[in-house]
Amino acid sequence: MLKERLRCEKLKKKLTTAKEASMYIKDGMLVGTSGFTAAGYPKAVPLALAERSKNGEDLEISIITGASVGDELDGALSRAKIIKKRYPYQTNKDSRDCINDGTMEYCDMHLSHTSQWIKYNFFGDIDIALVEAVAITEEGGIIPSTSVGNTNVLIEKAKKVIVEINTSQPLELEGIHDIYTTENPPNRKPIPIVKANDIIGTNFIPCDIEKIVAIVETDISDKTREVSEIDGVSKKISNNLISFLENEVKGLNKRLLPLQSGVGSVANAVLGGLVKSNFENITLYSEVLQDSVLDLIDSGKVDFASATAITISPKRLKDFYENIEKYKEKIILRPQEISNNPEVIRRLGVISLNTAMEVDIYGNVNSTNVLGSGMINGIGGSGDYTRNAYLSIFTTVSIAKNGDISSIVPMVSHHDHTEHDVNVIVTEQGVADLRGLCPRDRAKVIIENCAHPDYKEKLLDYYTKALKGGKYKHTPHNLSKALSWHERYIKTGSMK
Repeated sequence: MLKERLRCEKLKKKLTTAKEASMYIKDGMLVGTSGFTAAGYPKAVPLALAERSKNGEDLEISIITGASVGDELDGALSRAKIIKKRYPYQTNKDSRDCINDGTMEYCDMHLSHTSQWIKYNFFGDIDIALVEAVAITEEGGIIPSTSVGNTNVLIEKAKKVIVEINTSQPLELEGIHDIYTTENPPNRKPIPIVKANDIIGTNFIPCDIEKIVAIVETDISDKTREVSEIDGVSKKISNNLISFLENEVKGLNKRLLPLQSGVGSVANAVLGGLVKSNFENITLYSEVLQDSVLDLIDSGKVDFASATAITISPKRLKDFYENIEKYKEKIILRPQEISNNPEVIRRLGVISLNTAMEVDIYGNVNSTNVLGSGMINGIGGSGDYTRNAYLSIFTTVSIAKNGDISSIVPMVSHHDHTEHDVNVIVTEQGVADLRGLCPRDRAKVIIENCAHPDYKEKLLDYYTKALKGGKYKHTPHNLSKALSWHERYIKTGSMK
């Protein structure tokens, strides 16, 4: 099987074990890896690194990925206390614990910015690019697996490259990628994408074979997460969103502009609701394709889906692999500097669908930090799409923690997306279309349409008193009262 995958004769002598390959990674290095969500990330070498630490070796490195990655990388290295700094996004519990207890430095970034920072050496020199591939071409071109992320830029800029050829990833993934790399200013050219299905690059990542120092064969599969069943609340959110979109497309010749959807169970449920909708000829220009996109393809509703990663739940993964030729006709994977590029998002008129943790009455969104300082995951690519979308939409449940927390608050405890970028809020209670509204009108619409009944009166009371008692009427606030919403939860565990 490896013969079909390692086609470059000069590189066959580079075959080695994960343990031996890991020895190229030294204390203090900056390592860039493939991976975007739990897809296409290296697995064998990170586990070997963790083992070195367990055996008493002092080892601390900084890591740049595409986005979040699987437990064999983020989890194993966090538990081994190997990661000193982490960029640009994560979702692993052990990483999160290290970030919040201060033992890991974390720079939360817009994902479209990361590749440019790498190219400008803002992070410093990349010592090692550690990447997963399904194959290496005769000329040394690297064919990624289930994600692209920052892999192309990391390979370009790294001093040395280690490749994991993963035989659990189907060779049929070859041909699904479109690798295009932008130049630095002042030589940067317009990205020539005018439709979501435009092919503009190669199906492999170019690589100087002299930089490849080790190749490891592995068969460790992507450890993707199960997607929760669509519950009643998620279904209501999805129905509210679809009703809004049905009204919206009356001005778009009854056809949706390309959709972007965030990751997670709520996002998957919201997008999955389109399967039974009246929409046809749907296109996606997004970051990650989840189970719901396969459902949409199966239903015949999707014309094309462009992303940088495919993250399919374990129960759907076998089906995806068995029918990969069918899905390949509808899917393309690009580098994240293209999938998340503001220029392309604006040109295509993308409708962005992302998830909020909390929203305040003026339309500001917190999607990353509990109580202002407890990091959950990071901003990811939501900002790339939100600020540049034709229409930016955030979905959230109106209450959380069994009703102890209102997701609609007077003032968010942390700002990720300001009111200037947020067009629409959707909860299971309803929809708030904020376009063209002044802050006072936004507050009324959000409270009336999106807040849970248990908290509507409290929110209205806050707004009314702030309006009457404050000197400034443009965005009425009472800072002590706004803070008390969060303080009450800290002290009692309940906002009621």
